Amino acid sequence: MIGFLRGKLAHKMPPQLVIDVNGVGYEVDAPMSTCLNLPAVGAEIHLVTHLVVREDQHTLYGFSSELERQLFRDLLKVNRVGAKLALGILSGISVEHFIRCVHDEDNATLSKLPGVGKKTAERLILDMRDRVNVQAKDLTLVNVHMNDTDGEPKREAFTALTTLGYKPAEARRMLEQVDTELASTEDILRDVLQSAAPASGI
Repeated sequence: MIGFLRGKLAHKMPPQLVIDVNGVGYEVDAPMSTCLNLPAVGAEIHLVTHLVVREDQHTLYGFSSELERQLFRDLLKVNRVGAKLALGILSGISVEHFIRCVHDEDNATLSKLPGVGKKTAERLILDMRDRVNVQAKDLTLVNVHMNDTDGEPKREAFTALTTLGYKPAEARRMLEQVDTELASTEDILRDVLQSAAPASGI
């Protein structure tokens, strides 16, 4: 599984991108929400990815944030929602707005998205309700407690901690107790987990 790509943006024709990683060009499909925020061709970029494997092809999808990728993966679990439709949904609505629509049962807005009719919108609300409840809680914590001044390594560490099973509020408290300035994600996680480990007796 390819978890992320870090390299030079070699080609950009939304939704298709080519990322040059040490001389290897990876073809990636990305939602418009990601494509619109990309720098010019030739610049260094970082995308989290999801690989969809079929009998006749392997397709790599790229996203600018972990929340986008998680929503994409959750959409794939909905009956009759494939990767193409999931990508179209992410291209037509932000993660925050999608979560709000599911919570408010706003099928009128969802049904206007590309490829989403009334029945699909109702299915999205029904099947995604439990999944976006967790995302909405995490999203609030990211927006309020993990603002832009925290830096990408701290945000990535927050995501990693919640993936490991820590509750969002607990992960945030753990990050507040270590020096996270000018450190890599790996350094932050190492310090956080070492601090969280119970002290051994001598």
